[in-house]
Amino acid sequence: MDEKNTIWIEKYRPRTLDDIVGQKEIVERLKNYVRSKSLPHLLFTGSAGIGKTTSAVALAREFFGDDWQINFRELNASDERGIDVVRNQIKSFARTSPMGGAEFKILFLDEADALTTDAQAALRRTMENYAQTCRFILSCNYSSKIIDPIQSRCAIYRFKPLADEAIIEEINRISANEGLNVSESAKSAMVYVAQGDMRKAINALQGAAIISSDISPEMIYEITSTAKPDEILELLQIILEGDFDAAEHCLHELTIRRGIAPNELLNQCYRTLISETGMKRSLKVELISHLGDADFRISEGANPDIQMEALLARCIISAEKYSAE
Repeated sequence: MDEKNTIWIEKYRPRTLDDIVGQKEIVERLKNYVRSKSLPHLLFTGSAGIGKTTSAVALAREFFGDDWQINFRELNASDERGIDVVRNQIKSFARTSPMGGAEFKILFLDEADALTTDAQAALRRTMENYAQTCRFILSCNYSSKIIDPIQSRCAIYRFKPLADEAIIEEINRISANEGLNVSESAKSAMVYVAQGDMRKAINALQGAAIISSDISPEMIYEITSTAKPDEILELLQIILEGDFDAAEHCLHELTIRRGIAPNELLNQCYRTLISETGMKRSLKVELISHLGDADFRISEGANPDIQMEALLARCIISAEKYSAE
């Protein structure tokens, strides 16, 4: 592939466990498996973009060396959620002997929480029957959706969202390699947009780099369709002042003219609210409850425009109630 057309999240994906940033304790424990040449079934859980797939591939590379691909297979459970994928694809890979003198093969099942309960039950039996020839690494966003019999057969690793320092470290490395000039405020913008997700940060950086080699925070917010933290603070301040018309104008500016998705705006409002220290605690609790109601209704298919307007109305009523006390 042409170097200019390379997707950066793949170009800069860590190849070894030592290259992985932000998951120091987990990486050290995975290295111990490599040193001991032994591996139990593993369950990686955590939000998107924090290194679960990368860790699984890097682990396979270190176990099997240059021929790692003949003893490693990656499947995505969200492609086929039913029991047939377990009976056919997974079972056929697990039952064959490892190659190249390896003691076992590794099957990495991404988004395992998308499997139905019946499929997970069949997977549990497959894990038991072929444990001598195949080790399973399951990856999921929510471990609570994985049945207990599978969880009890796995060593569970809970990946945490990446720290700001880890994201900035990677931004600095990529920027130096690509010849980019990234201001400190632009780095802060990428950290804010990413929320611990390295993929989001790298995609934002690549998107901005297409426009210019001098990266500004405005470019990051524009490319990712994200409101600036100051704009969210301004919206909340208008709500607290009880000015519905001004709040409605501000909301339309963000959602209609700027094209920011309502659910993303709700998420940003929530992040700003929980970090707000100068607000009455009882009012903060009530506003967060309103955000939760709007988020649920939109996720269930309600009209986003109506729900966002209703959210403004409920928040202003709450703000006026507490200002009158």
